[in-house]
Amino acid sequence: MENVQLQGTVLDENRCETNKAVLQGVVLTELKFSHKSYGESFYLFEVGVGRKSGYQDEIKIVISERLIWDISINAGIRVKVEGQIRTYNEENEGKSRLNIVVFARGISMISESENDYDNDENYIYLDGFLCKPPIRRTSPLGRELCDIMLAVNRMYNKSDYIPCIAWGRNATYAGGLEVGTKLSIIGRIQSREYKKRDADGNIINRIAYEVSILKIEE
Repeated sequence: MENVQLQGTVLDENRCETNKAVLQGVVLTELKFSHKSYGESFYLFEVGVGRKSGYQDEIKIVISERLIWDISINAGIRVKVEGQIRTYNEENEGKSRLNIVVFARGISMISESENDYDNDENYIYLDGFLCKPPIRRTSPLGRELCDIMLAVNRMYNKSDYIPCIAWGRNATYAGGLEVGTKLSIIGRIQSREYKKRDADGNIINRIAYEVSILKIEE
């Protein structure tokens, strides 16, 4: 997590894309209807992707019926998903909340010979613009962090606003950037549990999603 700058060749293979996600892990939930767009149905499920620490990130996947008409997505099977990070605002109890999913463009089943949790994959590439001032802070363990929001353009004049977090020297670097700076990022999408008090004073558990930055360059 400590590399601030990248050699140009590392990112060259991604230059034709601005938003790329590759996940490999275990299906955690059954398919659930999400929405319909232009007559096409989309479904939601979650994939668990392990970290070396043993923690498992639980990532939401949205997939078209056209990609799964001949396969069964059941909890417990292992899959590889390729797509893009998508964000949208959802109204809940009068408040707007940012939802983050991976929009699948392709999916494949993992064969038994590849059915190894050590082969879990979590790769994100983003190319966009810093759209809010960076927020520098320190973790409870004293490590420097920096939160940034990256706006990534996509078709039809739409953009995805993706929260990212940098660590260590990357945090120091990101903290000095100005709004509007164009950035290329390689990282992983992660889930993080946190507690929040609702309007009635009850403590509820929530899950936040963000891209943990491994490498960054302007």
